[in-house]
Amino acid sequence: MCLLYIAVQWFFYLYIAALLGYALVSWVPSLRGRWSDYIAMVVEPVLQPLRRIIPPVGGLDLSFLVLFIGIELVLRYFVSPYTQLCGY
Repeated sequence: MCLLYIAVQWFFYLYIAALLGYALVSWVPSLRGRWSDYIAMVVEPVLQPLRRIIPPVGGLDLSFLVLFIGIELVLRYFVSPYTQLCGY
């Protein structure tokens, strides 16, 4: 069971890294390439429903921030306590 929680934790960490990479590419367009299309395929399906609920405010995409904070809360309150019980 410990391996399951560790795998979930790593999945969320990788997804956060993909979110940050996606944000970086949106801020610095010269970094765009084929690899950014793959990140968009992973991140956009989750951000699109959130954007319907939370529209951008003044050019700032709050759905990205809500998703980031949501993942952090899930990690902190649901995943990390179990991985700490396992000794990780």
